[in-house]
Amino acid sequence: MPLSKTRPLGYAAIVLHAHLPFVRHPEKRECLEELWLMEAITETYIPLLLMMEELLAKGIDFRLTMSITPTLAAMLNDALLQKRYSKHLVKLLDLGEKEAERTKNQPRLQRVVHMYQNRLQKVQSFFHAHNGQLLNVFRQIADTGKLEILASAATHGYLPLLYANPKAVEAQIAIGITAYKKYFSEHPKGFWLPECGFTSGIDEILAKYGVKYFIADSHGLLHGNPPPPDLVYAPIYTPHGVAVFGRDWESSKQVWSATEGYPGDFDYRDFYRDIGFDLDRDYIGPYLVDDIRGFTGMKYHKITGSSGHKAIYDPVQAGKKAIEHAGNFMFNRELQIKHLAANMERPPLIVAPYDAELFGHWWYEGPEWLKSLFTKSCRDQNIFTMVTLGEYIDKYPIGQVSAPADSSWGMGGYHEVWLDHSNAWIYRHLHAAAERMGELANRYPHAVGVKKRALDQAARELLLAQSSDWAFIMKTGTMVEYAVHRTKTHLLNFTTLYEGVLAGHIDEDRLRVLEGFHNVFPDLDYSIYAFDDPAQGAG
Repeated sequence: MPLSKTRPLGYAAIVLHAHLPFVRHPEKRECLEELWLMEAITETYIPLLLMMEELLAKGIDFRLTMSITPTLAAMLNDALLQKRYSKHLVKLLDLGEKEAERTKNQPRLQRVVHMYQNRLQKVQSFFHAHNGQLLNVFRQIADTGKLEILASAATHGYLPLLYANPKAVEAQIAIGITAYKKYFSEHPKGFWLPECGFTSGIDEILAKYGVKYFIADSHGLLHGNPPPPDLVYAPIYTPHGVAVFGRDWESSKQVWSATEGYPGDFDYRDFYRDIGFDLDRDYIGPYLVDDIRGFTGMKYHKITGSSGHKAIYDPVQAGKKAIEHAGNFMFNRELQIKHLAANMERPPLIVAPYDAELFGHWWYEGPEWLKSLFTKSCRDQNIFTMVTLGEYIDKYPIGQVSAPADSSWGMGGYHEVWLDHSNAWIYRHLHAAAERMGELANRYPHAVGVKKRALDQAARELLLAQSSDWAFIMKTGTMVEYAVHRTKTHLLNFTTLYEGVLAGHIDEDRLRVLEGFHNVFPDLDYSIYAFDDPAQGAG
């Protein structure tokens, strides 16, 4: 019998992890760190939505699995940040007009300027057409069945290192799921573990909250007990009944690797060469935040090579290369699946997870690559079918029972990115605060009024301090001062609230300020931190 899309040799799942830490500073007129969100909306999130809408309009039967973390969802849904983003677009469009005038006698540069102008106009039109409500668009596409959205931990806390207090991990998971249901109006099937970080016990909490599956790095499955016979090409099931998908290293390397990955191709746009650094300060200054040299998004050069010389970017050539690389990725998956299918009793599954912000932000041509990959995979081959991970679970609900090993997708594969000499100091404070939060939840199980507001805000401050982003930034050495400030600020806020609640003297003015600034999870209930058995909180 010939192969068809209803009877493929195997399956492939593209998984994108969309996440940013909660950054919102209403006390400032503009904020350098808020640019993280502005850039990601312009260069990744709206381009991905435009791509999916185009595929739907063309009848391409694509599948994409994508996490949207609670902190990112909260920022996308925030009226203040939506207003600031709209102003940010106006500023970029104004810069585009100035650049079109400046480069009018440089046709190769002006072609790139016009590309940016067209992109920004599309982005602005899309944003305004949907009244800034991007989460609604994600939900509408998910309703078609082509996109599956995953839940994630409340503030992207690195769960293995928070597990010294299991209730702290449970709160991250439970609050994350509650946020998901608020934004997407259904219970999630899948859950993205921040940084794919796993340690034994997390799966039991996920099972308690009705999660059907999560994703681990390859060695989490390969070093499982017992090792799975199908390696990472079929999910395992933990002893608590939660399915675990393993990341395929081969397909990941083709995109991630600095030496072998597609984004390093010399024809692609160079990320680091930006007019925010190149042009005269008097000219570019009005488009910088606090007059600090930085990225504007206007980048006119291609990677070119390993030397300092950078040739002018050619959008047409880069687009052709993205289509070529999509075909190469598809061809390699065909070969891989043919080989695996000959040695497996069930159709193999290739799971290829990536940071969403790679596509468009870091790798400008990434959304075009994805569009070409989905189109080619739908029309030009019949070896494999694209699926969401939830679909695969529905098709093949039975698998090997195995206990995954500790693992992450960070450098080194375990926990050292988030626990080394640069950031280890934070954990004694995070653990102490988590213990204190449990103490408060058990001491005041039915608080009302100002006391309940203070307890809820204490929980928010703890969650924000636990974000894995701060430890990661300290490790990588970029924006360290901001990461340290955020960690210390949230811990200080927590401690002040803790002491005020115990003393019965809550500073309502200060509480009101914190509720306004750190307004994530408005429906949070501190009682999630109460121990099922009060004796658990001892010591």
